[in-house]
Amino acid sequence: MQFGSSAEFSDKTGVTLMNTPVGRVVAQVMGAKDGVELTEYPSMIRVDGTGVLDFDYAELTDALGSEFDGSVFKEISSTHYGRMVHLDDKTLLFASPEDAAEYIGFDLTAH
Repeated sequence: MQFGSSAEFSDKTGVTLMNTPVGRVVAQVMGAKDGVELTEYPSMIRVDGTGVLDFDYAELTDALGSEFDGSVFKEISSTHYGRMVHLDDKTLLFASPEDAAEYIGFDLTAH
């Protein structure tokens, strides 16, 4: 791998989860999805994906056997890259800020 800078769009997004029982289950659910890669460290788990990462609370509640919502997501996550959108039923991470803006109906046009 060469070091340097690149102006190319990577289409990647991701989040760091705490390596706790809840964090491990969330990572396992996300890691089973297409285009998602997990990297485990002693105290954290990186969840990286392409395009959009969809943390669906109902899906995660089923996997955990206990309620999962935005407050639990915030508790187990730390750093992220990409645009994060919190909704009542899921958290989305977008690689593209334009896609995130379109999803929430935000006009990026300069006025």
